[in-house]
Amino acid sequence: MAVRWLCSLFGKPFDGGKRMDHGGPQQQQQHPMEQQQPYNLQHPAMMRLYEVQKEVASLGSQVCTFSGLQNDRDYKRLERELTRLLLDVDQVDTEGKPDLQGARKRAAQEVEGLLRYLEENATHPSRLAIEDLSNEARRLVEEYVVAPQRAGGVAEINDELVDALQKLVLRLTQVKTEGRVPLRKARYRALTRLCAVQDVLEGRTQQQMLSLPLSGDTHEAVHCINQVMVKVSVARSQLVALLMGLSGRDSCAHLSRILTEMQVELDALDVSGNAAIRNYRKQVVEEINGLLKHLDLEGEGEDTRRYDLAQNNSIREIEAVRAHVSHLREGILRHCAMGDLSFRPKADLQSLLMHLDQVDTAKNPCIREARRRAVVEVQAVITFLDLCEALAHRQPGPNEHPSHRAVWMVLGSLSDLQAQVLGFDGKRADKSYMMLEELLTKQLLALDAVDPQGDETTKVARKQAVKFAQNILNYLDMKTDEWEY
Repeated sequence: MAVRWLCSLFGKPFDGGKRMDHGGPQQQQQHPMEQQQPYNLQHPAMMRLYEVQKEVASLGSQVCTFSGLQNDRDYKRLERELTRLLLDVDQVDTEGKPDLQGARKRAAQEVEGLLRYLEENATHPSRLAIEDLSNEARRLVEEYVVAPQRAGGVAEINDELVDALQKLVLRLTQVKTEGRVPLRKARYRALTRLCAVQDVLEGRTQQQMLSLPLSGDTHEAVHCINQVMVKVSVARSQLVALLMGLSGRDSCAHLSRILTEMQVELDALDVSGNAAIRNYRKQVVEEINGLLKHLDLEGEGEDTRRYDLAQNNSIREIEAVRAHVSHLREGILRHCAMGDLSFRPKADLQSLLMHLDQVDTAKNPCIREARRRAVVEVQAVITFLDLCEALAHRQPGPNEHPSHRAVWMVLGSLSDLQAQVLGFDGKRADKSYMMLEELLTKQLLALDAVDPQGDETTKVARKQAVKFAQNILNYLDMKTDEWEY
């Protein structure tokens, strides 16, 4: 292995040592300048470069999976050690020999490449976007959950907080990683923690709806369970603070010990013969278990299979559905281009929607987003078929309101544009994308200019047409946002 690597430093293929045999046929045919031994593997310079290579190999795997920022302790350590190796390489004495100089140069380039990769990922716009979204989530959790608990009050968990966190989850899933492992890892770690906070908060909401705690007069064990309930409430806020990086003193291991001690305390209670108390204790134990399952996130994201979803079975199912939708969509557009509206595979499309509904997302937000996007693709084709059918069967009466007729004219134009959007396979920088976006916007303006003149039917039709046009724009936007797993 050492010989193979040293050969790579000299830019020469490793041939098992055949070229090292003096006096062989190959040696006799070589150019006179090549008959001399290009380097000596026992040379002090080569041995030092080999030692550096071993350290580079060890650090390389760490650099390639580092997902933090420049101010992280591990970043500074890796940067410091790589800089030291670069200085070590620079101090290798090549004695002016070209081969040794070339080997030293390539070793230096390898270290410099790792330094660049480390910095590029830590300062990448997507990495900074992940951090900004995480900070936004921290501010929400600090305001609504952690700060009230620290002040001796009760966490304020409401729909506003839940909706805000859900929006942040969606925005995180849409951060582009360009296939870089560190960025995928950073996004996955941020998502897992935020989703864990969502689960904890949902558990708190469900617990608030229960008729707990019970009266202490019911059973002597109830007083003890009620005390544990208070501790669980405190532990819940501590867990949320840990997950969001808002706790400087506590650790997952420490909180895990506290929760386990609560379980032991509950398990030791004698509640035999009283079903109500047993159920009460069971509910509290289940809540503790619900908190414990989120305490294994310390090493979450170390396994690439968790955040690289290309081989995930659910993703494969979704991709299979998308491939089927693409095939049906091409067939529909081909028939429509020929004026044939008989090809209407709505039953197949509805079946695909049912299939997507059954895909197991395992509460993974990226898989949920992939499924949502696939559903939008299916629904876009269905709405196109529905509009084509409505336009084909439209029979306006002689007394149709002029404004109502104007709305239908816009819908006819939208149908043509939607066909182009369904078949569009370019990027946002393409002229065809800009043209479609401009034409769709013009249709929205045309609808806005329609005066219903008090006609209720026209009001409803115009409202539906505006929504339809906006959905087409959103679909075009989704097709070109270069989203990835």
